[in-house]
Amino acid sequence: MKSIIAGRFSNIKAQIALDAEAFGRYSDVIDLSIGDCDITTDPEIIDAAASDAASGYTKYGDPKGDPQLIKAIQASYKADYGIDLDESGILVTPSSCMGMALVMLAILDPGDQVLVLSPYFSVYEQQIELAGGVCIEVPTYEKDDWIPQSQAIRAAITPKTKAIIVNNPVNPTGAFYDSKCLRELARIAIEADLLVIADEIYTDYVLGASLKPIMGLEGMRERTITLNSFSKNFMMTGWRVGYVIASPSVVSVMQSINGAMIYTTPSISQRAAIKALSVHSRIRESYVSVYMKRMEYAYQRIKNIPFFSMSRPRGTFYVFPSIKATGLSSRAFADYAYDKCHILCTPGSAFGSAGEGYVRFALTQDISRIKEAFDRLEKLHFA
Repeated sequence: MKSIIAGRFSNIKAQIALDAEAFGRYSDVIDLSIGDCDITTDPEIIDAAASDAASGYTKYGDPKGDPQLIKAIQASYKADYGIDLDESGILVTPSSCMGMALVMLAILDPGDQVLVLSPYFSVYEQQIELAGGVCIEVPTYEKDDWIPQSQAIRAAITPKTKAIIVNNPVNPTGAFYDSKCLRELARIAIEADLLVIADEIYTDYVLGASLKPIMGLEGMRERTITLNSFSKNFMMTGWRVGYVIASPSVVSVMQSINGAMIYTTPSISQRAAIKALSVHSRIRESYVSVYMKRMEYAYQRIKNIPFFSMSRPRGTFYVFPSIKATGLSSRAFADYAYDKCHILCTPGSAFGSAGEGYVRFALTQDISRIKEAFDRLEKLHFA
């Protein structure tokens, strides 16, 4: 019998996660493994979406995105960053994950290389490879506060390099690329004629600074494809709605591909997103402050646990401590923490080769649960 699975999927890596049976092995599991917001979407957003659904927004919408949402995105970027967006350069997508997959399908020919700054959001590699591209890791290091070094990026560039993904702030490390770093990344992109794919879904979660989109730098507007999402900035992970900002030619191709997959982003989710943008300035502090307090608390706890070490995180709501002092691999540590402490975390190896020796804790539980998790962890001993 011929192989059932297509050859292009032969090297697809399984996501590193415990199965349902393992998860249910203990009744007191604290899950710090996934970045799924524990705070419910603001009631105003839910109520607005419900009202719009009752009014008839339950049908197919504009394949490019609800025109009102596109206008709201334009207004948001103008107000927040002083950037004027062309409505023909915006595509609303059913999540930023789908948006990234569409980007890769739109820009990559077989064999094209995409640089990723490792540790990186693990799905990037799959999205690149499923589009026929080649994922090239550029390692970053804790000693540099996980900031990419120019020499390492330049050394990774070849004639086949098409793009570089810049996730800011960074999942999983919590690093933040300031204006100086972004200018250097832009300089390299211009010199090497690279596209920059800017994953900016954690724009609200930056400590002591504000994010400036890399597309706003001189010479970067046509060279940048920006992805954003309502998942993290608005506590809307389950609504599955995001958007891509790119040149109209790229958006046109992405829309065509999207039409063959899902046609249009769910209309109800888009109506919720419209309301979300309208109340953003009022509601953001209520949840951002909660996650930032959790991150500071977790950092202080980690500093006082001998087998952990970590540089101070600057953004997102993850902490990424080193577990090298334990002598275990990141996978082995995650398994040990589950078996001994009933804590779920993600091994750093899931985020590329530079993530080995670390684990990620997603601070998506109430601070009392985070306290309990670290109370359990600090009792561990290693030979």
